Amino acid sequence: MKSEEELRYLVLAAQREGSRMLSELLKPLGITTSQSEVLRVLYDYESLSLIELGELLVCETGSPSRLVTKLVDAGLVEQKRSKEDSRKVKLTLTLNGRNLVPRIIAAEEKLHASINTSLNGAPVQQFIDLLWKQVEGKPAGKALVRRKTKKTERGNHNV
Repeated sequence: MKSEEELRYLVLAAQREGSRMLSELLKPLGITTSQSEVLRVLYDYESLSLIELGELLVCETGSPSRLVTKLVDAGLVEQKRSKEDSRKVKLTLTLNGRNLVPRIIAAEEKLHASINTSLNGAPVQQFIDLLWKQVEGKPAGKALVRRKTKKTERGNHNV
C-alpha cells in the first residue's frame, strides 16, 4: 500500500470512528451527528438562511434542506420570514433546540477528550497543518474557514 493510500484510508477510518463515537453520545438526545452540526451552527450564528447554513456545514454537501426539514418537524428549528426581505426565510433555533445545544456540546467535549487522550503527546498542530493543505480551497475546507473566521454577535460561541 502506498503511503498516500494509507493516509487516505487512515483519515477515513479516523473520521468514521469519531462519527461512530459521536453518534453513540448523541443517541440519547435523539439526533444524528449531521443534525447536531446544524443545531450547533444555528446556535453559534443565530439566524441564517438555508444557503448561509449550507455554506457553514461540513457534514452535508449541497443543500441541507432535508436535514433542516427533519429538525423543523422535530420542533428544534423554526423558519421565519426575513425582516429585510419577505421572500427569504431565516432559520432559528426553537426553545427546545436551544435547550438541546448544551447537551450536544457536552457530547462533543467527551469526544474531544477521547481524541486528546488517544493523541497524547502527538504533534497535533503539525497534523492539523497537513490536513489543511489537503482541504484548502475545497468545499469542506471553505466551510471550515468560514466557521473559524466568522464571528457571531454573541462573540463567545465561535467554532
